[in-house]
Amino acid sequence: MADFHQQGPITTLHDLGSIGQEHLELMLREATLDYRLGLILPVTAADMRAVPFDNIVSQLRQADYIEHIVVVLGIAPEVADYQETKEKLAPLGKRAEVLWTDGSRMQSLYEELIASGFNLSIPGKGRSVWTAFGYLMADPSLKAYMLHDCDIVTYSRELLARLCLPMAHRSLDFEFCKAFYARRTDRLHGRTVRLLVWPLLRSLMTILGPDPFLTYLSSFRYPLSGEFAVSAALARSNRIPSDWGLEVGTLAEVFRNTSTKRVCQVDITSEYEHKHQDLSLEDPGKGLMRMATDILTSLFRTLASRGTVLSESHFVTLRSAYLRAAQDAIRQYHADALINGLQFDRHDEEMAIEGFADQIVLAGTAFREDPGGGESIPNWTRVLAAFPDFPERLRAVAATDAHEWYTEASGKKIESHGA
Repeated sequence: MADFHQQGPITTLHDLGSIGQEHLELMLREATLDYRLGLILPVTAADMRAVPFDNIVSQLRQADYIEHIVVVLGIAPEVADYQETKEKLAPLGKRAEVLWTDGSRMQSLYEELIASGFNLSIPGKGRSVWTAFGYLMADPSLKAYMLHDCDIVTYSRELLARLCLPMAHRSLDFEFCKAFYARRTDRLHGRTVRLLVWPLLRSLMTILGPDPFLTYLSSFRYPLSGEFAVSAALARSNRIPSDWGLEVGTLAEVFRNTSTKRVCQVDITSEYEHKHQDLSLEDPGKGLMRMATDILTSLFRTLASRGTVLSESHFVTLRSAYLRAAQDAIRQYHADALINGLQFDRHDEEMAIEGFADQIVLAGTAFREDPGGGESIPNWTRVLAAFPDFPERLRAVAATDAHEWYTEASGKKIESHGA
């Protein structure tokens, strides 16, 4: 049975097992009569061809409370990638569209913005999410945007409904909703959160003293979850990091641009499983080590932007404080795994925190050498000031790509029928 404890400045919405999917969706259908929602699905070509994506599309057929679905297809250089994505989305009808970031038309739009001084040269999830925000802004009737990953093995519509309802319900006034869940199968997962982020935040508060931003971050039960909902107005104001610091950077922008009273987190599922990143201790440029470095530098730069002075001695002390906090965390997780009958490799956990500790030093060095680096993608308020019609142009590119695909697909059907 889940608890109903509230801790920290943000509201926690629990799953107490007292409401089912049918009731949630009934409330959503009523709420979305005048609070229309858009759904963003960033996906790579590889994930598009995996089993979870087919299940997600199947589940979304009944999610009629979502007005518009935009699938942002990245790391998909071949026309066949786009064509297959369109075919898979066909059951969702006209409310689903594909933004093909590697397509020549979309690349031309990116190049135009880059030539005007906008930081859009780095492909990835951050740029995909930013592009989807702009696409949805062309429809002013959409009040909020939902986002979730496309590699969720255990996906169900209830997950989506629980993410949507805190934003859409008439009696609530949240501008941002972050998902959380227990990452476990036969063992505990979520190593970057369990073994890096939480011990790091505790260590930073020990060294730097009370800080509202650190308290805010530590209030999230799963700050690195890939699922969140944001009001259309807030989406215009938030900058988006282009690297693995996307989740922490997004939380930092929300903290900067709205009140913590308008922020909540919601338990969206009792079972969440998706693909796992390799620890990659031997190559810090990949896997969880790369993710850790991007998260750390994003956090350090955010603290600096708030006036916190971070010297070389701070990072030396932070590494030591982090190691002790993380070792204590391993002891706690071992006990938790034991009483729940889960496997627990203590040596593997120790190896992970030693790798994360090294990344603290590397990220500290990168921060000192370039405190203002890791420039985020500019927010849409700035883009719209320079290119007021850019959301409509994104829609036009998606429509032209779709028309070209439809014409070609129709021609093949006629040819096949004639044969």
